[in-house]
Amino acid sequence: MRRGCELVPILIGGALLLAACGSSSPSASTTTSAAATSSSSTTTSGVTQDLTITPSVRHSLLDAAAAYHHLPASDYVGLDAGTTYYAFDPSTERFYAAGGLDPSPNSLQAQIGAQDDGAYNLFTRAAGASAWTVYDDGLGAARDSTCPIAIPAAVLAAWSWKANSCYPPS
Repeated sequence: MRRGCELVPILIGGALLLAACGSSSPSASTTTSAAATSSSSTTTSGVTQDLTITPSVRHSLLDAAAAYHHLPASDYVGLDAGTTYYAFDPSTERFYAAGGLDPSPNSLQAQIGAQDDGAYNLFTRAAGASAWTVYDDGLGAARDSTCPIAIPAAVLAAWSWKANSCYPPS
């Protein structure tokens, strides 16, 4: 009998703990955290929005692009200002990003790559995933070039890009 009495406080404490964990307050946003270096917030409105690129997202994009080009991230000084974009599309449950690589003056390979391919990259990442998929779009603005991926119209609109394009307006 004594053993059953010892369980009652544990059961009551557990029930109170579970009740305290549940919350009925509505949340304005949800956070999708794939990794410490690529966490970001998205609205729950169901509308694709242009997102602010945090330093950790910028770093994860640079790392992914450098690896794609078989160079260390240190061969680049960053992503080109004014050509970097980031959005979440709730209909595809994917993050989309785009950005030009700024080669380091100390890396001849990165400079040649940026000159030859244009070093413009498109990125996708599933919500909850940590790794970006990189697509080289160095010729995206060239006449008669084709985009390596289909960027959803909602993302293009959020970025103020032309329909069916894969490069920012000039």
